Amino acid sequence: MTTHASTDQSPPAGPRMMGGENGFIDEATQAAISQRLSQIGSQAQQRTAAYSSQGAVLWSQITGRLATGKLMRPALAMLGYRAFSGRNEPRAIDLACAFELLHSALLIHDDVVDKDFVRRGEVTISALYRDQALASGRSLPDAEHAGNSVGIIAGDLLISEAIKLAARAAAGTDSESVVEQAFFQAIEQAGAGELEDLLYSLGSAPATTSQVLRMEQLKTASYSFQLPLQAGALLAGASMGQAENIGTVGCQLGVAYQVIDDVLGTFGDPSRTGKSVESDLREFKSTILLALAAEQPEFAQMLKEFRSGKVPAGQIRDELASQGTEQFARQLAEALCSRATGSAAFRDLPEGAQQLLRTCSHLILERSR
Repeated sequence: MTTHASTDQSPPAGPRMMGGENGFIDEATQAAISQRLSQIGSQAQQRTAAYSSQGAVLWSQITGRLATGKLMRPALAMLGYRAFSGRNEPRAIDLACAFELLHSALLIHDDVVDKDFVRRGEVTISALYRDQALASGRSLPDAEHAGNSVGIIAGDLLISEAIKLAARAAAGTDSESVVEQAFFQAIEQAGAGELEDLLYSLGSAPATTSQVLRMEQLKTASYSFQLPLQAGALLAGASMGQAENIGTVGCQLGVAYQVIDDVLGTFGDPSRTGKSVESDLREFKSTILLALAAEQPEFAQMLKEFRSGKVPAGQIRDELASQGTEQFARQLAEALCSRATGSAAFRDLPEGAQQLLRTCSHLILERSR
């Protein structure tokens, strides 16, 4: 497997950044986002307590899980906003938090779809309510159904809160309708991508490479990169053309991010990723690794035997390693990042935005390398 990617991926010089994948926002902004998320959760818990004690308990569980991740999506919304010199930071913080609430909701729903009760080494909300049902004497299938039902409810509550917050951030501004449209698009495309991911996993063969890349654009790149950047820019007063430029660059970076995520899901360190290196394989997820390897007839036949239970997941993983799929996937991610930061859309962005997006590209490619 070969690719023609060639780019200098050394990190650019610039202002001091935070470490990790949210390295393009300063510590003060991260703290402001975290504080606002806690406030939003507490307010929702207090409102709910007036009419439902159980609802208040659920919001308490939700709130305890907010602002515990990388806050990458809020960081990108703030990047888009500041790239075009927005002057109302409280509005931008609310928009940024709306994207994090949406992300939290989608993670909860994704755990239900994937039947996962642990995320990054911590039990999920579904697991907590499953265990309560088990303790009350319910069978395991009934308890898991109860836990997943609560997970669906929790995700729905977060999506509702996210929509309200995004609308409030844009209310009364010249860009109100286009910011709201961008946020709604994030929800719609994430849902479409999740659906395609699920349906591909039910097929007898993995999706093709082009299908996987399109699915990953919808499921991850759109709501995680493209639309936070685009919505932030629009809120700051950028033109539609300017917002589309930063969104286009973000979309390519977002697909690269998911390609690296596929690599880590099979070849990463579980102690760092919080995920088994065989879970994607057992669920027959259509990752870029499987799509690339399935182009070889011998591997396609091995996959059929794996699907029927005749071949263990470890053997599939070993075959993926021997075919060099990790190296090829990383080269593909490098090509996507290079294309993004070398595009006309990128060159039309303000210099400060270019610098931060180069940093973003570097952080994506260096994830757990």
